Amino acid sequence: MVDLAEIQTAYYLVAATGVLVAAIYYINNLRATRKAQELAQKTQEQNLDTRQAQLFMNVYQTSYSKEYNEARSKIINSVKDYDEFVRFQKDPQWVIAFSSIAGFLEGIGVLVREDLVNIRLVSLLMSGECIGFWALWGKYILQFRKDYGFPRYCIEIEYLAGRVSDYAREHPELRIEVNRPNPM
Repeated sequence: MVDLAEIQTAYYLVAATGVLVAAIYYINNLRATRKAQELAQKTQEQNLDTRQAQLFMNVYQTSYSKEYNEARSKIINSVKDYDEFVRFQKDPQWVIAFSSIAGFLEGIGVLVREDLVNIRLVSLLMSGECIGFWALWGKYILQFRKDYGFPRYCIEIEYLAGRVSDYAREHPELRIEVNRPNPM
């Protein structure tokens, strides 16, 4: 005859085994889920890095396009003081050239601000362009903002130049001199 205590012990063993099996299953399931999430996150980060690199290379290629360099040539050393800067705002060809360069750098500033392009990439490949533009035109842009009530005029270029300068301070191997007559 089977003793009630033995049945109860067997029942407890079966219940404990069931709980143990469920715990092992749960732990294995958590591990598998965590590994899948880590793999998905790594893949997503790689995809993001790839997209960021592609986006930046498109931006960088623009900076070496014929049109961009013609525009840059047109505006470099074209203005000697703020009055001339304002006067040139009425010359459609000059405005197109200046706007091409400024718009391009504004766009990069937005991409950097929104973390769509890494400041390191911009600093490695275009620090001179970014800092040089602001060094050459910043004082005129700041005055233009005040005089014409346009506080966001070239604001992303200012931001970009500041970020690139900060990055250069943290990475001395990237430092450039901006007090030469033609920094661009």
